[in-house]
Amino acid sequence: MAIEFTKYHGLGNDFILIDNRASSEPCLTPAQAVQWCDRHFGIGADGVIFVLPGQEGTDYTMRIFNSDGSEPEMCGNGIRCFARFVADLEGTHASRSYQVHTQAGVMIPKLEANGFVTVDMGEPRLLAAEIPTTLTSPDQRVVNAPLEVAGQIWQVTCVSMGNPHCITFVEDVAAIPLETLGPQFERHPVFPQKTNTEFIQVIRPDYLKMRVWERGAGITLACGTGACASLVAGVLVSQAGERYPQVNRCATVELPGGPLQIEWSETNNRLYMTGPAEKVFTGKAG
Repeated sequence: MAIEFTKYHGLGNDFILIDNRASSEPCLTPAQAVQWCDRHFGIGADGVIFVLPGQEGTDYTMRIFNSDGSEPEMCGNGIRCFARFVADLEGTHASRSYQVHTQAGVMIPKLEANGFVTVDMGEPRLLAAEIPTTLTSPDQRVVNAPLEVAGQIWQVTCVSMGNPHCITFVEDVAAIPLETLGPQFERHPVFPQKTNTEFIQVIRPDYLKMRVWERGAGITLACGTGACASLVAGVLVSQAGERYPQVNRCATVELPGGPLQIEWSETNNRLYMTGPAEKVFTGKAG
């Protein structure tokens, strides 16, 4: 049976969205998702996202299979696309919010009048056990800790946004050989569940440039949870008294696919991400 889908992207991070509200389980297997995501023999995407019935009082449940068939806890660009897709399914064009159940907790995307989507991403998790990582004791934060990768010592800061992130600050993000370093960070033994990795160049305290290697997807044009984690990492390093970098709690994070606005609220400790989500095309596959 052919399955209807809609392709969306958030800053070039692209996804196949499926209306799966008739069942509490995804209508594709991880292996089928890998085939659909293949850019030569399939539809082509960084992942497949399923809109399932809500759980525990939420409006909807979001699940996602990466292009390698793995299932991440959350996806920042993906949940903006999710919200736009749900609005299209409902025929909603007004500003509104949704409560979305994910494996990283309840996320609240809000459709803005200008077409952007703002997502309440919740609070960052900072203890080593929460990342998880064995870089330090389970009840300690990992801030500017040394980590050897590819024969070089990197100063890394670790943050969980419901999924693990390892962030390192560099002088020139464009010079990083991401295709070779990314897999080595992702699979480093100190990350028992693997990790997303962000390389950050601080242009100004309110403007960061970022490149990302996503766990399970490789090099992507954008990563919303990574942008949030990177802002948090910059603030933590600043607060630790380090001379470099200095990062504000509200900043633009420039990714290869475009900018995201990220705020880490001092009032409630929650992160807010604002950015676009755009429909590409619809179709059927099976």
